[in-house]
Order: sequence, then structure tokens, then C-alpha cells
Amino acid sequence: MKAIQFKATGGPEVLEYLDLPDPVAGKGEAIVEIKASGVNFTDIYTRSGIAHPASMPSGLGSEGAGIVRSVGEGVTEVKAGDRVVYSSALGSYAELAKVPSFRLMPIPDGISFEVAAAVMLQGMTAQYLAHDCYPLQAGDLALIHAGAGGVGQLLIQLAKARGATVISTVSTAEKAAIAKACGADHVIQYTTQDFEVETPRITGGALLHVVYDSVGKDTFLKGMNLLRDRGVMVCYGQSSGWPDPVHLQLINRKGSYVTRPSLVNYTLTREETSMRSGIVFQEILAGRLKVSITKTFPLKDAADAHRLMASRGSTGKLLLIP
Repeated sequence: MKAIQFKATGGPEVLEYLDLPDPVAGKGEAIVEIKASGVNFTDIYTRSGIAHPASMPSGLGSEGAGIVRSVGEGVTEVKAGDRVVYSSALGSYAELAKVPSFRLMPIPDGISFEVAAAVMLQGMTAQYLAHDCYPLQAGDLALIHAGAGGVGQLLIQLAKARGATVISTVSTAEKAAIAKACGADHVIQYTTQDFEVETPRITGGALLHVVYDSVGKDTFLKGMNLLRDRGVMVCYGQSSGWPDPVHLQLINRKGSYVTRPSLVNYTLTREETSMRSGIVFQEILAGRLKVSITKTFPLKDAADAHRLMASRGSTGKLLLIP
């Protein structure tokens, strides 16, 4: 099979397009012929070694959609020929991937491989952020950074569906239009405006119930300053780098909560994964959740997809197609 592999952490140039042996399913595993693989910031973290150091050589990609080609001993969840999608299993940047069978979810009729791969990781992330990590309620004031990104667009839509007032930050006028189209009530272009100043102007001085921060270092402390007593800082990504260490006394002074969740924490069982992905697919099929796929790349051009994502020049989802 063809696959992307890297032998040392570093920039996009470390990614190699290679011929590798076809994987063989072991106990509790299935082999999936990948039709579309999602590109996510976590892939950049893995490749660079920033957050998720990998053993070498390593495959890449943690989200894929395709067709089950074979199953190993004891597998009952899926069978050969099933259309499936998964996340949180390394190796989707390949023509074939070996995946724990409990992670494989059926793709409903009416959902393409591309849409399934585009929404599995980011859609379930947006779902747990809005429903569980901080359960939004009608009237809540929420700040969503990177509102034109893959998670940001979905999170804005889910937040509005729960009745929240959404303020979003973006880098360009084009991205501001995208966040607005997703339902954001107010959009701040952070390259020309200071969101720490603009947010209280928008709210009339009211402080926020929650900040959803995927940016990290550049935004974390400013976001903390905007939270009300018992407000929640949800730092679920770090595209600008890890935030500086925060002393517990700072959290005490702000009267707030801080959490750094991951999707793995919220999909601990097959039942939970099925519930979250089912909600996302149901919303898509009902027309209430719009999925934006910005660009698809051939698998061999994975490095170019990483460069585009790291440049923050993309909106919505990037996919690799074997």
C-alpha cells in the first residue's frame, strides 16, 4: 500500500510517501480501505513532536472514512463491505489502515465518505464542547476563537442551536463572513482589533460564561480576563503554541474554571462515540449542521495540506484522498 510516514519529527518536509506492507488485522481489529482522511492540527502536533511525540518511524492521521476490507478475531461490530468512519486511531494517511474495531462507526446513508471524514473528529469535538464540557444554555455569552476553522464553524452552529450569544474571532474579512454565515452574532477581526477590548464593548461590559480557545498561547490570558465568576476557559487546542504555565492563584483570582479536554476523554467507550457521532450525522442529514470542506489533496501531497493548515490560510476542512 501507499502511505505517509515520517522517521523524525520536524516540518512538513519530513513526511514521506512510501510503499509499505499491507496491514493485517489482529484480534479486535479491522482493515479499512481509506477513501478520505481528515487533516487536523493534532497531525501537525504529532509530526512536529510538540504535543504528541510518536515512536519512529510513524504513520500519521487520526481520522478516516472508508470500506472495511477484512476483520480480525473476535470482531463483531463491523464486517467486510461496511462503510465506516473513525477517529482517535493513528494511521489514516494511507490506502489501508488497521483500526480497533470498537472505534469504527457506520456511515449513514446520505453521508459521503468525504463528509464523514470531514466531520468525525471536528464534529464530535464541537458536540462535546457545546453539550458537555460547558453545557451551553439560552442566553449564555460565548467567545469562540478561530470561528472560520473546521471546529469553529461547527461549534458556532451548535452554540446558536442551544440559544447562546456567540462572539467569534477571525483573522481576515473573508473569514469574518464565514463565521457570520455560520450564525455568529458578533465577529472580531483580531488582526486589526483587540478582542479583549472589543468583547466588553459588544456585551455592554457583561463578562462571558465560556471561552472556547483553540489558539492557546496568544489568546489564553486575555480570554481569562473576560470570564465572569465561575466562567469556564475551555482550552482545547494550541495552534499558536502552549499557553504559558498558569499558577492556581491566578485561576483563584479570576474566580473561573480552566479545562484542557481532548476528544479521547469524551469518547471513552463505543457507546459514547456512537452517541456523539450519531448526533452529528443526524444534524447534518436534517440540514441543521453545514459542513465546509475547503480543499482535498492527493495523499502524496500531505505536506502541502500541512503547510496550508499551518498558514491559517484555510477555512473549514482539509482532506487527503488516497
